[in-house]
Amino acid sequence: MSAAALTPPEAARWAARAGLVLPAERHAAVAAVANHIHGVVTVLRELDFADVPPAAAYRAGEAGEAGEEKRDAAV
Repeated sequence: MSAAALTPPEAARWAARAGLVLPAERHAAVAAVANHIHGVVTVLRELDFADVPPAAAYRAGEAGEAGEEKRDAAV
């Protein structure tokens, strides 16, 4: 999708290209949702994560006194 807003006919064309049957009354709604998602992703791409360590640097849970993880849920 380009920087220009996706139009309802383009949404229908992309749906057909993906093999999806998109009823005519859904074209405008799908285009609106796609444009909203594109806007959110654009904002996220502008965020600076330079000082944030990768997810692998975090440990899930907290260590207890004996070095064991505290568990607060049943499986």
